Amino acid sequence: QVQLVESGGGLVQAGGSLRLSCAASGRTFSSYAMAWFRQAPGKEREFVAAITWSGGSTYYADSVKGRFTISKDNAKNTVYLQMNSLKPEDTAVYYCAAAFAPLSTILLRTRRSYDYWGQGTQVTVSS
Repeated sequence: QVQLVESGGGLVQAGGSLRLSCAASGRTFSSYAMAWFRQAPGKEREFVAAITWSGGSTYYADSVKGRFTISKDNAKNTVYLQMNSLKPEDTAVYYCAAAFAPLSTILLRTRRSYDYWGQGTQVTVSS
């Protein structure tokens, strides 16, 4: 089993920044990719960003490109999401996810491709 624990959420004003962390533990951790998704009230869970564990390739949703940066620390089995220039529409619960099978660039953005999920961390951006 794999456990994913997110942290770093909170309340921030529009234009501010937050950094989310996702610490992975459990079986020897060698995922293919890690990702962040988010879910706002009344909306579907949507893709935010992904990173491949070995090569470090990154992928972003158009809505966050240029503002958010996903990164990883292999030694710590931790993935980060640096969020800058936050907007009220970024308000959501942010979830970390891990996938263990190779995925295409399309499937990396698909919720059902991921095997394990964290419990989520709330991000609230005030206007």
